[in-house]
Amino acid sequence: MALIINNKPAQIDNADLEQLVSRVFFKSIDLLGGIRNLTEYRTLTWLPSLARSAYAVVLREEYLKSEVEIAQIIGLTRNTVRNILHADPNAALDKIRMIEQESAPAENKVLTVHLAGAIAKLAYKMIKEGQEAQSLLEFCRQMTQDSLKVCDTPWAYLVLKHSKGMRYPITSAEQLLEKLGNLKINDFSMEQIAAELFYPIRNPAQLLHEIKEFLDMHSELMF
Repeated sequence: MALIINNKPAQIDNADLEQLVSRVFFKSIDLLGGIRNLTEYRTLTWLPSLARSAYAVVLREEYLKSEVEIAQIIGLTRNTVRNILHADPNAALDKIRMIEQESAPAENKVLTVHLAGAIAKLAYKMIKEGQEAQSLLEFCRQMTQDSLKVCDTPWAYLVLKHSKGMRYPITSAEQLLEKLGNLKINDFSMEQIAAELFYPIRNPAQLLHEIKEFLDMHSELMF
């Protein structure tokens, strides 16, 4: 049977579009060191360019929109859209490091269309790999912690409470124990638990899931 590949552009769902663009936008800010860093460098004027670039990248990658369609949707010229979409994400981090150098020339601290596109493309790639913006992860952690206050899951509440400021993804037991090393859950030390979790752990929800899997498995072995 022949395989038919359909490259027809997807229908835009405005809610899904806004959500993914927001995630890419916040990850772009994350890559640049966060809002505080942008404020210190007096580069908050970069935010509109990053937002438009996030829209362009998502419309292209998720909805297969053409340069002309993207230009019409977000109000840019086709040439500007082309510069965003043709940017090299691999060069973004080197350029960011150059911008952060205090001794860097002023011209190196200008956010060009090409650089904004490169950052947005890198942010999109990282989002698809599960690396969300730290600010959003912290917000989700706090919201989940608040909701667990009224649930019968005291260990989950304690994990989230003590993991404040945790950097994701968590790639090793040592990294996890820096924040949670003093916790004990259902008679298991955190050292015992951390040694058997699957890494990397990309967000607070996955952390709770991994710990629950450990507890469920060991509770079955005890009976």
